[in-house]
Amino acid sequence: MKSIWQSDLVIAHTQTLVRSFKHFTRRDLLPGNFSENELAQRIFESPFVVVSHGMEADPVLNYGNQTALSLWEMSWEEFTRTPSRLTAEMPNRQERALLLGIAARRGFIDNYSGIRISKSGRRFQISRATIWNLLSTSGEPCGQAATFSAWRFL
Repeated sequence: MKSIWQSDLVIAHTQTLVRSFKHFTRRDLLPGNFSENELAQRIFESPFVVVSHGMEADPVLNYGNQTALSLWEMSWEEFTRTPSRLTAEMPNRQERALLLGIAARRGFIDNYSGIRISKSGRRFQISRATIWNLLSTSGEPCGQAATFSAWRFL
């Protein structure tokens, strides 16, 4: 059985994540020179969170690495069917939407902090997150992503 990161779609999406991160932030999401497969594996298995959603009217999560899946207590199948707004509690959704809008206009934002909630209702605060826009290979907007390595359970 293939691992999630071995899927052609996940390998291609990882390229979009990395390319877009570099485009907007001028930094590497994961420093080093890796093959497409190795990069997909390393990002998926990294100890920091990487998540993304698409461009739907109510954007649905379309990627979460293993750290994200564990933090939100979801399987890949559950996670990639979840509207991204549901990763935050109701009172925090307006602030989250506002910051996603700022990131959409600027290309990215750094140092975002906020409260999130897992599937079981476990609350946690994320810190120093970077949110960035995703661009297709032709330069068209195709979603947004976030990464962070600091969180604490509340």
